Amino acid sequence: MSTAMMLRELPAGERPRERMLASGEQALANAELLAILIRTGTQSESAIALAQRLLREAEGLHNLVDMSVEQLTAIKGIGTAKALQIKAGIELGKRLARTAKKNAFRIHSPQDVADYIKEDVRYLCNEHFICLYLNTKNGVIGHETLSVGSLNASIVHPREVFRAAMKRACASIICVHNHPSGDPTPSPEDIQITRRLAEAGQIVGIELLDHVIVGDQDFISLKEQGLL
Repeated sequence: MSTAMMLRELPAGERPRERMLASGEQALANAELLAILIRTGTQSESAIALAQRLLREAEGLHNLVDMSVEQLTAIKGIGTAKALQIKAGIELGKRLARTAKKNAFRIHSPQDVADYIKEDVRYLCNEHFICLYLNTKNGVIGHETLSVGSLNASIVHPREVFRAAMKRACASIICVHNHPSGDPTPSPEDIQITRRLAEAGQIVGIELLDHVIVGDQDFISLKEQGLL
């Protein structure tokens, strides 16, 4: 049986889980939140004491974010399981921050579309067809990858595109896909699908504002090319 000190062994007023339930996560210090992630301490210190020492040895929360599993496990009391729990919590926080930043993004031009999505698709080996969902002020309220593979009419169908758009109650959409070759020049299939989507958007009342193709270093807007 493990002799590590458990959070439940702390005095009631010092248990971070109970404090979080009573007062909310905002009321907890960094060490308390970290203690909830690592769950147990060692034979000689509680989970909170271990979390406090971890933050001291990392010289702050900012440095902890960038530590590798190997660096974490080099700290006494942090095994592989605890290191992975910490890294998983940090990664979730990073993803949430990226999502919040993107969801506040407003589209004014094809360049904005490319800036929003290019780092996500630039190095993908397959074509990914993505829809950006916009509100009435052209703010991005979300995006979704609707297909992966060679772009053709059987893979990207207006039915799936606008079903997802109506589910989000968006005002308009912008379609984006990458060309793994690095050349963003639209193919005949790209043009055909764009026109089909534009026609379907007119029927359902959700405008297709643009279809942007992203290459390695460049992008092409089918609207700017007069193809939409």
